[in-house]
Amino acid sequence: MKKIAIFDLDGTLLYTLNDLKTAVNYALSQFNYSPKTIETIRKSVGNGVEKLIERVVPEGKNNQNFSQILDTFKNYYKENMYNETYPYDGIIDLLKNLHNKNVKIAVVSNKFDSAVKELCNKYFANLVDYSCGENEILGIKKKPSPDTVLKVLSEFKIKKENAVFIGDSEVDIQTAKNAQIDCISVTWGYKTKEFLIDNGAKIIVNCAKDLENYI
Repeated sequence: MKKIAIFDLDGTLLYTLNDLKTAVNYALSQFNYSPKTIETIRKSVGNGVEKLIERVVPEGKNNQNFSQILDTFKNYYKENMYNETYPYDGIIDLLKNLHNKNVKIAVVSNKFDSAVKELCNKYFANLVDYSCGENEILGIKKKPSPDTVLKVLSEFKIKKENAVFIGDSEVDIQTAKNAQIDCISVTWGYKTKEFLIDNGAKIIVNCAKDLENYI
């Protein structure tokens, strides 16, 4: 059994798409841009909120309103990120079982740091030992950079061979590869099984119980 399980958040532990879509469309509406579908949001997430907004606004970062739209999105999402968000089936039991077996649990996400910490506290209080989100202002690069994962391993003084990264996207697969740790990909998130295989997934699980067995 691994000594630490490092999880992605969106699409791995929590279903968050509806609240992300609502926040994106609220921000776009304030500048008279057309709303986006859930599928557009699904395809646009995974690389942090700045990249998300870049992908959904006309002309991306070259849009004169880009910074204001990003700020509007963040402010709205902070106040509305619990409306339709929920843990996937079996996740709470999985985390409890790992916790009872003395496996450390960390969450590493490209979502902005304050939202990651608040969501983990609300849904997984006392089950997550460490959580961090995007905080490049401190010089910690987003996934697929290994920076956040290596920071977790350093924090707990755990060797790479005793760690595993769990996620639902190609970003997570590449992050684990860059950090030189094992990776488990889940099929209940925002990417298809075929997509994960095409992007180098080696171990793929379809439910939380199978994930627990691998860990």
